[in-house]
Amino acid sequence: MIELRPFAKLGGADHGWLKAKHHFSFASHYDPNNMAHGALRVWNDDEIAPNTGFPAHPHANMEIITYVREGAITHQDSLGNEGRTEAGDVQVMSAGSGIRHSEYNLEPTRTRIFQIWIEPTARGGQPTWGSKPFPKADRSGKLVTIASGFEDDTDALPIRADARVLATTLRPARAQNTRRRSHGTSTWCRLRARSRSMAFASKPAMAPQSATRTG
Repeated sequence: MIELRPFAKLGGADHGWLKAKHHFSFASHYDPNNMAHGALRVWNDDEIAPNTGFPAHPHANMEIITYVREGAITHQDSLGNEGRTEAGDVQVMSAGSGIRHSEYNLEPTRTRIFQIWIEPTARGGQPTWGSKPFPKADRSGKLVTIASGFEDDTDALPIRADARVLATTLRPARAQNTRRRSHGTSTWCRLRARSRSMAFASKPAMAPQSATRTG
């Protein structure tokens, strides 16, 4: 079964400094019929105004992937990690037993991100953070795994979940099939028609699915 949710009909919030769209129930947008997709709990489209951001706050027992679409995000956390992740790059924070972090747009222009939360396979553990560049040229017309809990995805940032997040840039009049070599998967995809970018999250132990995008 394929369920389409038009972007314009998504819940969201406008805080002035932050404009957010929520693909699942989140914060003040409560939707008991759309809480998650398997282990995928949150997928937010966030637009952050210049010189603003999320002040230090805690997380635990969640894998948090940030894909920067435009601008850059600057990360700091209670472990002493600091880093700036630019457009086209990805950062992953495994909250584990608990961590405090801040995420700021210190750029002179807006920053746009996908904020993705995936539930881990086990609670607790040492929190970690890491980032990695994924140049857009490397994913033109093909799927690139940017975060994964599977050992054979050696080029991806690791997460502690039975899931993977993939990205691609689709060319006009091309199709992209998401069928992977893993066991049964449940697939969720987010499409952006203007830039033709796509991202997927998959979780094993469900009926195999594939998705195709043409044009």
